[in-house]
Amino acid sequence: MESTSEKKTALTEKVRVAAVQMVSGPEVAENLETASRLVAEAAGRGARLVLLPEYFAIMGRRDKDKVKAREEEGRGPIQEFLAATAARHRIWLVGGSVPLAVPEPDKIANSCLVFDPQGQRAARYDKIHLFRFHLPSDRYDESLTIRPGSRPVVLPTPLASVGLTICYDIRFPELYRALGRIDLVLVPAAFTETTGRDHWEILLRARAIENQCYLLASAQGGRHESGRETHGNSMLIDPWGRIMDRLAKGPGIVVGDLDPAQLQEVRQKLPALEHRVFAVEAPGPSRETDPVGKGKNG
Repeated sequence: MESTSEKKTALTEKVRVAAVQMVSGPEVAENLETASRLVAEAAGRGARLVLLPEYFAIMGRRDKDKVKAREEEGRGPIQEFLAATAARHRIWLVGGSVPLAVPEPDKIANSCLVFDPQGQRAARYDKIHLFRFHLPSDRYDESLTIRPGSRPVVLPTPLASVGLTICYDIRFPELYRALGRIDLVLVPAAFTETTGRDHWEILLRARAIENQCYLLASAQGGRHESGRETHGNSMLIDPWGRIMDRLAKGPGIVVGDLDPAQLQEVRQKLPALEHRVFAVEAPGPSRETDPVGKGKNG
C-alpha cells in the first residue's frame, strides 16, 4: 500500500459534485422515484459525482423494516436502481447506505455502495460505528439491527481520491486519519434532530479542517412517517472549513466544485498533515479498484 504521506492529490481539475437530501419514507419504490428525480437534477447541473443520503431507499415506520428490505449483494431493486441511474447519467453515484444481507437473519450491513459511470459497482463500505443514545425524550440503538463493518475504504477515481464514511462515523476522527491524504470525504447521514442541532455542522467542519480535504455530506432532513425527525443540513465544505453550499430541510440538492488549486493552497500554507507526530493505529484503508465490485469490505 502506498504511503499516505507520499500520496499526491488525484484531483487535477475542477470537478462538480452534488449531495441529495431526502425525507425518505417506508416505501422503497417511492423513495427511488424521488431519488431518481433529484439525481437527474444534480446531473443536469453538471455534477459528475452524486451522493445519496443514508437510508435513502427506506426509512421505515419501525426500525426493523429495513431488515425486511435487505438485498443480497449484487442483486435487488435498490442496487439495480443505483447501477442503472449511474449509467444513464454517466456519473459516479454513491448510494449513501443500502441494507445488505448478513448471516444473521434479523440484521443487515449498512453499506455505502459506489457505482461508476458505466453502472459497475466500484466500492463497498460497511458502516463501522453504530449509533446508540438514550435521552429522556428519545432513544435509538443501531446495533439491534446492524452488523458493523471493520475496514476503512478509500476509492481512487479518475475525478478524485474519495473516502467513504457514514453518519455516526463523523464522531470518530481516528477513522478519518486512517483514510490517509484524500481529496474528498463523503458523509451520507440520517442524523437525528436532537443531536444534529448541536453537533452536526461543527463535526463536519472539523473533519474537513483537520484532514485538509473537501467534505460532502448528504442528509435526511425532515419528519418521517415513524415520527422521527432528522436534522438535514446537507452541505459541501472546503478544506479550510468553509461551507460552500447548504440545504437546511426538505428534499433537494447542494452543488459545488472541488478545486485542486484551493486544495493545494490550503495544504501548502498550513502543512498540518506533514506536522503530525502520532500515527493512526486503526487498520489501513482498503483501496477499492475492482470495477465489478468483487472486493469485500468486512
